[in-house]
Amino acid sequence: MAPTDSPLIPRLVSLERPAAQETDVALVAQLVTGDERALRVLHARYASLVFSIAARIVDASAAEEVVQDVFVTVWRKAEAFDPERGSFKSWILQIARHRALNELRKRHVRRAEGEDKLSEIADERAMPDEAQWAAHRRTTIQKAIDALPAPEKQALSLAFFEELTHEQVAAVLRMPLGTAKTRIRGAIKHLAPALLALVAAVAIAIAWRRENQQQAMNQRSQRALQLVTASDVAPIRLGASPSVPPEAHGTFRAKTGTDIAVLTASNLPAPKERELHMAWVRHGERWSLLGHLEPTDQVGRWLLVVQSQAVASPVDEVRVTQERQTGAAPSGPMLLDWQTGRDR
Repeated sequence: MAPTDSPLIPRLVSLERPAAQETDVALVAQLVTGDERALRVLHARYASLVFSIAARIVDASAAEEVVQDVFVTVWRKAEAFDPERGSFKSWILQIARHRALNELRKRHVRRAEGEDKLSEIADERAMPDEAQWAAHRRTTIQKAIDALPAPEKQALSLAFFEELTHEQVAAVLRMPLGTAKTRIRGAIKHLAPALLALVAAVAIAIAWRRENQQQAMNQRSQRALQLVTASDVAPIRLGASPSVPPEAHGTFRAKTGTDIAVLTASNLPAPKERELHMAWVRHGERWSLLGHLEPTDQVGRWLLVVQSQAVASPVDEVRVTQERQTGAAPSGPMLLDWQTGRDR
């Protein structure tokens, strides 16, 4: 049994296999919204190709760093991808080429053939070098195992490579069951840093996005607080539709020239399964989706803080609907509504 086939190691090194029906363009669009699963799918689909490109210019260790750097860049700059200018594969090849050559310069390695070798595989038809990527993973794992303390290495080998149960490991090594389990757990703990390096690109990118999202949320919350406490902002009151309790109502606050808005609602019924309370604004005949309302800590209260150019100018209508799926305009049952020129 190979190391990567063990019951515990795959949780550290395996990545979600790409879904054949999901196009690269669709996955990148999901990346823009912060979808971590999309990044894992793209990593599984292209990590071997990026590694094989980099490994033809720099050594395996540096190539691994290039893989991490490339996917962090993909995560951070997903918005920059334009499918009209070429495929995602061509785009990531360009990023990989640039990062690998930068790494080459940084390490002061003179390999004149590097550019030529890279051009050979930069063709759109180039296929990922799965064998090279798999060999690198095997080498990384084997080195980590070889570095284990002898007792842990022995216990791990019996448990995973010989497929023995913990009880059988304890019997073979003539030790208490608890000791055998401790050694196996210790081996996994020591292996973790080396194995996690194989998926560090995803982890680093996700951590970066979360940190930046949190900063953006904090800034947005501060702006929202300033908006709702401003004396020159007149709140718009949304009235209940016949389909909801008459005491249901909402308040929409926005200020001309700014892209921040706050919508609160009270006494709305909980949405049905797989449905959301969606907020919309209309300018003339054009609708813009603002997002979905989230329940607050107060029972029956809902909130949406949105940053969108759709609220930068006066709106003709504000509507809250219950939607199962969203389109270009509201289509589900109306819950709350306000229209300019009509007092609700």
